[in-house]
Amino acid sequence: MKTRAIYPGTFDPITNGHADLIERGADMFPHMIVGIAANPSKQPLFSLEERVAMITEITQHLPNVVVMGFTGLLADFAEQQNATVLIRGLRAVSDFEYEFQLANMNRRLNPNLESVFLTPAEENSFISSTLVKEVALHNGKVDQFVHPVVKQALVKRLHKST
Repeated sequence: MKTRAIYPGTFDPITNGHADLIERGADMFPHMIVGIAANPSKQPLFSLEERVAMITEITQHLPNVVVMGFTGLLADFAEQQNATVLIRGLRAVSDFEYEFQLANMNRRLNPNLESVFLTPAEENSFISSTLVKEVALHNGKVDQFVHPVVKQALVKRLHKST
C-alpha cells in the first residue's frame, strides 16, 4: 500500500512557505493531499472554493498532489482519505508546542496517523498568511512571499495595487 499524506491548513492565502512544503512533501510521498480546512471561525479572507482553486492552479505541475477542501475534524478527514501521514510545518520553536499538542490529539483520535514536521526554506521561515494579508492591506509588495496568482487575488480582494 502506498503512503498517502495530507498537508492540512487554512491557507488563507497560500504563501511561498506553504508551496515549498507542498513541493517537498510531493517528493517524499507517492500521493499527497493538500487538505484545506473551511475553518469559518477564523473568518477567512478567501472562501474555501477560492482557496481550493488557487492552490489547484499553483500545484498543477505536481501530478501526485490533489487539493481538497474539508470541514470537521482533520483526524476524520484523514481516515476518509485513507491517509496515514500528516505533514506539518514548523517555522520557529514557538510553533513546536502547539504542533506537538495537535499531533498527540490527532494520534489519539486516529491511531493510524503519524505527523511529520518539516521546516521551511530559510527565505520562507518568517512568512505567514497573516503577515502577507497585512502587507497587502497596506499596499505593500507581496511578490516575494506569494505566487503571482495569489498576489492577483489579494489585489482584487483588497482593492489595493501592489
